[in-house]
Amino acid sequence: MVMLVALGAGVGGVMRYVLTQLGKNWWPGVPLATLVINASGAFVAGFLAMCALPQAWSLLLLTGVCGGYTTFSTFMTDAFILLRNRRYRTFAWYYFGTTGAG
Repeated sequence: MVMLVALGAGVGGVMRYVLTQLGKNWWPGVPLATLVINASGAFVAGFLAMCALPQAWSLLLLTGVCGGYTTFSTFMTDAFILLRNRRYRTFAWYYFGTTGAG
């Protein structure tokens, strides 16, 4: 079971990394990629939680992939960077947009 979670988390982490790098090119200076990642990950996790998945699939997909893909720590870091840089309007839409979409 631990290996299923590890495998899923690795896949989710790579997906997050790739999308974050693309987001830095598409939206420089705005952490929109993290918002998209967390909102889509929350949607997928909610959908998977509704499904009657066997435990192994739940561990792989929900705990592993979705857990490795979404990132609360990056969300909070990005939010505090925006506050520190006095980008209050961007902070507001990012913070409330992420929590609302999630």
